[in-house]
Amino acid sequence: MLAPAGPVPADLGAVDLVLLAPDRMHEAKSHPGTRFGTRHDVIDPATLEAACRAVRHDECTLLTFRDPTNIPMEIVLAAADGAPGTIITAVRDVQDARVHLSVLEHGPDGVLLAPREPGDATRLAAVVRDHSPDIELVTLTVDAVDHAGTGERACIDTCTWLRPDEGILVGSRSRALMLCVSETHPLPYMPTRPFRVNAGAVMSYTLADHEHTRYLSELTAGSTVLAVSADGRTRRVTVGRVKIETRPLLAIHATAPDGSRATLIVQDDWHVRVLGPGAAVRNSTDLKPGDQILGHLPGRERHVGYPIDELCYEQ
Repeated sequence: MLAPAGPVPADLGAVDLVLLAPDRMHEAKSHPGTRFGTRHDVIDPATLEAACRAVRHDECTLLTFRDPTNIPMEIVLAAADGAPGTIITAVRDVQDARVHLSVLEHGPDGVLLAPREPGDATRLAAVVRDHSPDIELVTLTVDAVDHAGTGERACIDTCTWLRPDEGILVGSRSRALMLCVSETHPLPYMPTRPFRVNAGAVMSYTLADHEHTRYLSELTAGSTVLAVSADGRTRRVTVGRVKIETRPLLAIHATAPDGSRATLIVQDDWHVRVLGPGAAVRNSTDLKPGDQILGHLPGRERHVGYPIDELCYEQ
């Protein structure tokens, strides 16, 4: 509870945490069985410094930031690094909560929202609990690699520095995708672009998240795609740009352990790469029958990106 303007009541009932203004913390001595913390309105350098002191020492700190900038929050979170206390920040709405929770990659320990309309509490809970679970990868065996004429391929430029063992899942069939690696590995004729995945032909599927597929041609600036590591770890990343250009194409055909067929059509050039077991980087033009690459079998058909159980053949 937020302490009232007057003295803290002698009987606090079931309350287990009381937030006081910093100059009232002496009142905590009268309630030895109750947790106390401080609340701070950060509006200028002096109040920012007071908040930085509090998060290093107080058991719990509630922070409100007046100005529309995340810099004061970044400073407070940096000051609190390694401190044992809990930091809560007040937010204006659910979208504000999403921003707070990503500041300095981890955000505060929690957020406080005064709901304005029905459903705000449910939406806030979804944001707080949001995480990107691991995905199951399988080993696909290459059956054939064929030149596939000319067509449009898409490079997906994300707003994230992708890791050397990380890429996105792409495929011609929604039920069988292959792991295309990011351009984090050196090339002799051009610099690396660790934000990019040279992904595939424009009609290819990718995962926007764990449940939904998107065609590469549907992705635009601000969309999300699922970045996947060779060990199955995932994170949603934001698309900054999609480059669609006409290029020679290469079709990679493979089979999963359960017999499922997978096809990936990519630009016909050796610097377009996929990942194999153990995060082995394989140039697409060097692939041959019997080689192994990583993939994912979503397991259900798709209709406008949503999983659905219905008859659907993809050839």
